[in-house]
Amino acid sequence: MDNQALSLHQLLGQIKTVLKSSLSGSYWITAEISELKINYSGHCYLELIEKESAGESIKAKARATIWSSVFRMLQPYFETTAKIRLAAGIRIMVKVTAEFHELYGFSLNITDIEPSFTVGELALQKQAIINRLVAEGVFDMNRSLSLPELPGKVAVISSKTAAGLGDFLDQLTGNPYGYKFYVKLFPAVMQGDEAEQSIIHALDQIYIHENFFDVVVLIRGGGSQSDLNCFNSYLLASHVCQFPLPVITGIGHEQDETITDLVAHTSLKTPTAVAEFLINQYRQADDRINELSMALFDSVTQTVKEEKERLNRFLLLLKPALKERLAASSGNLRYLGVSLTGSVKQLLTRESGKINERISHLRAGIKEILVAHKHKIEVLERKNEYLNPFLILKRGYSITYRQGKALKNPSQVAGDEIIETRLAEGMIKSKTF
Repeated sequence: MDNQALSLHQLLGQIKTVLKSSLSGSYWITAEISELKINYSGHCYLELIEKESAGESIKAKARATIWSSVFRMLQPYFETTAKIRLAAGIRIMVKVTAEFHELYGFSLNITDIEPSFTVGELALQKQAIINRLVAEGVFDMNRSLSLPELPGKVAVISSKTAAGLGDFLDQLTGNPYGYKFYVKLFPAVMQGDEAEQSIIHALDQIYIHENFFDVVVLIRGGGSQSDLNCFNSYLLASHVCQFPLPVITGIGHEQDETITDLVAHTSLKTPTAVAEFLINQYRQADDRINELSMALFDSVTQTVKEEKERLNRFLLLLKPALKERLAASSGNLRYLGVSLTGSVKQLLTRESGKINERISHLRAGIKEILVAHKHKIEVLERKNEYLNPFLILKRGYSITYRQGKALKNPSQVAGDEIIETRLAEGMIKSKTF
C-alpha cells in the first residue's frame, strides 16, 4: 500500500494536469465581487461569489487575480464605461482562465471584463431597490414633506475638505440680498466603502436635533461618476425616505439620478445649485410679501377713494337739509328769545321789591350793631383813663425804682443803694441804709 501512495505534490500535480487539459480555454462568467484588494505591485486580488437567487446565502466562491499588466488597462476601461468604481458589492462579467497551483490552490485568472453587463445589473438592482421602497410605502415620504417657507437653519452633510462645501457656503452666506442662514456641518465620508454608514451616522446625529433644523442638505462636489454607488444603496435611501426633515441633494453629477436623489425632497445637480435654491425660497417669500403689500396698498387706496366719493355724495344731500333745518330753527330761536326776554323782565320786577326790602332790613340791623359797639368803646375809653398811671401819680401816688425796675417789696433793696422815686412832677433819688 505504501508503495502505491502519492505525495501531496504528486496528487496536486495530477489535478493541475487534468484541469489544464480539461479546461484549457477561456470562459466568460458572471459573479459578484465580495472582496477586492490591490497590492503594492499593482496586482488585483478578488474573491468572487455567487448567491442563491432567493436569498443571501453563498452557493459558490473562488479566488481570482488580475495581474498588474492587465489591471492597468481593465480598471480605467471598466470605470469609464460603467460610470462606477470596480469594487466589492457589484456584479461583473469577466473572461477567465482556470488556474491551479500546487502551493496556492485553485484560482481564476481574469483577462477581460464586460462593463455593459454591470451597467445592466446595476440598473436591475436600482429598479429592484426602488420597487422595494415603493412596496414598503416609504418611497414618497420625504418628498411629501412641506418645505419651510424660510429654510434658514440648515444641517449640511458633506466631507470637511470637499470643494463643493466651500462653493455652497460662499454662495449661501455671500448672497447679494443679505439673507441670513445658520449652517451646521455634520461631516461624513462621501465616497468609497465607508460612505454609506458614514452618511447614515450623520443623519442620525441630525435627527437628535430635528426640532431645531429646517432642512438637511446632502452635498458632494466633484469626484468621478463611479464614486456615486453609495447613493444607490437601499439602506441609505431608506433612511432618507423616512427622515422627518426635507432632504435636499446636490451630489455633483449631471447625468443619471441616484436612488437617494429620487427619494429626496428636492434633487439638484450641484452644491451651488442647492445654495441658490435656498436663497430663492427667501426671494419668493419677498416677492409674495411685495405682492401682498401692493395689493393691500391698492385695496386701501381704492377704499379711501370710494369712501371719499360716498362722503361727498352724503354732504351734497346733507347741505340742503341743514339749510332747511337751520331756517326752521332760526324762527324758533327768535320766538324763544322774545319769550325769554319778557320772562326775565317779569322776574327782575318781581324780585326787585324783595331785594329793596331786604336791603332796608340789612341797613337797620347794621345801624343797631354800630350803636352798640360805639357804647362799648366809650366805656372802655373811660376805664382806660381811670387806669392811666400819670393820673394815679397826680392823685398823690409815687413809684420807686431800683436799677430801672419798680420795687414791690423792701426786701428787694440792700443797704447803701441808690433808689429813685417818681412823682407826678419830677423824680427824687435816695440812698438806703
